[in-house]
Amino acid sequence: MTGNRTGDRRRFFKAGAAAAVGWTFAVPHAHSDDNSAAMVQDGTYIEPSGRVPIVAQADVVVCGGGPAGVAAAVAAARAGARTRLFEAHGCLGGIWTSGLLSYILDSGNKPGIMREILTTLRAREKNVRRAPSMEDPEAVKLVLEQMCAEAGVELQLHTQCAAAVRDQANRLALVVTESKSGREAVAGKVFIDCTGEGDVAHQAGCGWDYGRPEAGDAQPMSFVVLLTGIHLDEIRPYVSSMPGDTWAGPKDALAKLIEESSGFGPSYSKPSLFPIRETLFCLMANHEYEFRGFDARDVTQATLQGRAELHRMIDGLRGLGGPWKDIRICSSPERIGVRESRRIHGHYTISSDDITRGARFDDAVCRCAFPVDVHSTTADRGKGIEAAPVRAKPFDIPYRSLVAKDVDGLMMAGRCISGDFYAHSAYRVTGNAVGMGQAAGLAAATAVKDGKLPHEIDWSELAKTAPWNESG
Repeated sequence: MTGNRTGDRRRFFKAGAAAAVGWTFAVPHAHSDDNSAAMVQDGTYIEPSGRVPIVAQADVVVCGGGPAGVAAAVAAARAGARTRLFEAHGCLGGIWTSGLLSYILDSGNKPGIMREILTTLRAREKNVRRAPSMEDPEAVKLVLEQMCAEAGVELQLHTQCAAAVRDQANRLALVVTESKSGREAVAGKVFIDCTGEGDVAHQAGCGWDYGRPEAGDAQPMSFVVLLTGIHLDEIRPYVSSMPGDTWAGPKDALAKLIEESSGFGPSYSKPSLFPIRETLFCLMANHEYEFRGFDARDVTQATLQGRAELHRMIDGLRGLGGPWKDIRICSSPERIGVRESRRIHGHYTISSDDITRGARFDDAVCRCAFPVDVHSTTADRGKGIEAAPVRAKPFDIPYRSLVAKDVDGLMMAGRCISGDFYAHSAYRVTGNAVGMGQAAGLAAATAVKDGKLPHEIDWSELAKTAPWNESG
């Protein structure tokens, strides 16, 4: 099957496949200029226009290589589309890998790519004592890279999608990337924003929502670290998510121990120590409040605060001696974990009413079985999990919430899809991101093949023939 992929793609896009390669497009482009001082006016720099080379054309362009982005790219490529995937960091996996929180939640009811990932990881890691749903970030990196390579995805790491350009018909035509290669443009027929922050949709001019509607405050960030120098059997009362445990018991015990040893209570009142192996642990023990995930200055400050707090905690625990005497941080995240950012306006917005009644939709892409999960948005709200005014029953995520309302040819997958504050708090976990991603990828490839826009795709019909459909 792989051997015929090139021929399949040529037939798939027989008309106009190379139309855009070699074009140039006038977009703002910084360069050295002897008169640059004269271009500073009223506190702004007037950037001269330049010519950015369009270095490639793809059928489907996926921006962001986290759980949603990998699933979208793999699904699109398997469906025959020439697919390019851009990731800002040095690995695939997003929060699972560069964020170090490889806790794959709400994954058990997700057939297709999610199940493939878990099956492959478990085959590699047999007989390992770990918390259910926890995986080794390094193993995840390799498995995702292999999946993309086998599907024929054209991957580019260390690349930021910095601008999005629409044509005169309000269709997204290309993205401008920035990397060590400079500013480059890539044209595409359908784009999928899997950045988490909804960066591409925002750049393209889409409307979006953020935070709690009445206050505008959003969920906090968490700086997750990996720990060694401790052994599961020796610290078992403080370890979360092991069979037979209550949810709060180990967390409360760990919070008390941190306060006693460090002289301060953790900013997350329910710190969680998850075993990946008997001597390798993931620690989530802090909340960084009132920072915006789409603001680099905020993310920087949250990162600095989070790292400092975690080191103070670990130094305190080490001072206890005994089973803690050799504890140390062996890895910290490339990027702090962001729970909430932009929610892009789609053709349907998942509401609190939808999740309360357990809504079913004809165009469902997957079913969210995770509860409402709002981490305290400010420090004075308890520093834990808030008591939400709504409770979720398992609910469907409709295809329409993955399709941008304001710009054609653009989809979203992951936590930046269209939903309200409480709905987002449930569907934001990564099992759902993978389910959304594979649906977006298949729909995008089908749209290109059929000469349609994503909002013209009848997902209720397409889903019947999806490779992961188990009903037939």
